[in-house]
Order: sequence, then structure tokens, then C-alpha cells
Amino acid sequence: MFDAALNDTAGERADRGRSAFDAFERGCALRRAGTCREGRSITGGGACRSDGPAAVCFNAMATIAVFNQKGGVGKTTTALNLLAGIAQAGVRPLGLDFDPQAHLSHVFGVQPRLADDSVYSFFVRQRPLADIAVITRSGVPICPAHLELAKLDSLLGKGVNVVTRLRSALHGPERPEGPVVIDCCPLINVLSLNAVFACDVLLVPVSADYLSLQGARAVDRALDALEPVFKHRLPRRYLLTRFDSRRRMSGEVAARMAEMLRPEEICATRIRESVKLAESPALALDVFRHAPGSHGAHDYRALIEELQGAGFLR
Repeated sequence: MFDAALNDTAGERADRGRSAFDAFERGCALRRAGTCREGRSITGGGACRSDGPAAVCFNAMATIAVFNQKGGVGKTTTALNLLAGIAQAGVRPLGLDFDPQAHLSHVFGVQPRLADDSVYSFFVRQRPLADIAVITRSGVPICPAHLELAKLDSLLGKGVNVVTRLRSALHGPERPEGPVVIDCCPLINVLSLNAVFACDVLLVPVSADYLSLQGARAVDRALDALEPVFKHRLPRRYLLTRFDSRRRMSGEVAARMAEMLRPEEICATRIRESVKLAESPALALDVFRHAPGSHGAHDYRALIEELQGAGFLR
């Protein structure tokens, strides 16, 4: 079924997306009734997994945006493995690819030929996310990107209704049942602003180098400038990636992060430099399928547990 989805017509993909969101909406009805599929009470709009005594409930309202103003820091790798790790826990997340380069879409095996089969049509034609979602071979629904997304700023501008379009959709009747993970482009534009306004937590990967740290600091200043709009401090977490304890620079960047940023907003988890982690996207695989026993798989499992412990995923 998932292999066939990659070659479906636009109409068939839309039907498949609606089917996926039908399940999401059934979950929404259960949450409104205050129960999960197994009949247990849940709070905070949770999506429940029960496959044993250590059941895990994910916060269904959790929207995680992965963003840094510098490229090459592990944004797509982090979005990919968050989606895969959450799916492994028995909850179906939704991936949104908000980068015109479409790297996340490519790794998941979804490469729409037409812009209308991507999130471009969500912004330009107000097409529902349910019509765009494609269930990938790994079972994760994704709304893919297209190069035409690069034109959105000139087409739409940055009015309030434009930059809050995603937020409105994710709080509407088609809100997906599971968590949403957004892979952002490394620019402050219509796409990244939509992600920022829609997210419950902004996850900022920072590779262990000084330029990446400067990009994270720029993100922090930009978010601080938006606080009067949000009327609160937007929750954020800074994630150190490509960390190698044998390299002095890794330790120096970690120390500088603690000085430049709020320590409580820095993830305790560090994503270690790993060959298996680096090569998995080239094989169109997440690290859990490519090398489940690797440092990369261990670290991303730890990150998901940390986000659960902080209440962003419950």
C-alpha cells in the first residue's frame, strides 16, 4: 500500500490523505469525549498508546517546529527521526515539509511533480492538509514540499492572516490526532513564521560549531522580539547535534551555549556524531530502520523521552 502511494495520481493521493485524516478525526471525537481508543481517560488532548503495562500517552496538540537560521545543522535529520521515533511508539504523527529543498519529502520517498500536490496548495489555494497528506512507506503521513514554495513570500506577503494560516488549520476540525513535526527552511519567511506561530515548542538544532551557535542566538533574539505578539515566551529547546566529545570545539560550543542561552532551554540530550546517522538519509531511511543499535538511534530515543518528560509529548 505504501509503495503504491508513491506512484498514485493526485486524486488517489488525496483519497489516501483523507483516509489518514478520517482516522485522525475519529481520534479527535474520542478526545472530546475524554477517552482514548482503549477507553482510558486522557487529559490535555492526548493520543494514547496501549501495548503493554508501560503505556505512553502523547500530547495530541503537540506541534514541534524544527528550525535554525543556519543550514546544515541537522534540522531534517532531527525532524525525520522524531517522526520515526514517535511512530515507533505506536502513535501516528504528521510531518510537514516547509523547506523548498524538500529534503524531508525526498527521504520519505515523496516527490510531487506538481506544486498543487504539496503544501504550496495549502497556502496558495487553501487546500486542506488532509487532501495533501501522503502515507509514506514507513507509515508516517507527510505533506510534502515543492520548489515553488520559494515564491510564497512574493505571492502572499507576511500579513497576520498569512503567517497564522497553519495555526488556524491545526486548531480546526481537521486537526490530526497525533503530534505534528515541521521541518523548516533556514530563513525567516512565510513558511518559518507559520511554523513558529503554530508550534507548541520550537526545537533548534545547533551543530557543534560556532556559526551554528550564532544562528541559534539569532533565533533566540527573533523569538524574544515576537514575545509582545505571543504575549508569552514561546517554549523552545536548543539541541546540540554532531557532538563529538573527542573534539575540543564540541566542548567549547556546549559551554558557550550554556552562557549565551537559558540553561533550562538547552536539551540534556546531545546527538552524537555518527556515521550511521549521517548515511541513513542517503538510503531513504530513518536511523531506527537503518541502524537501530547505533548512537544516533539511542540519542533520538533519548530526545523523545526528554520531550515527553518536559510535557511537550505526553
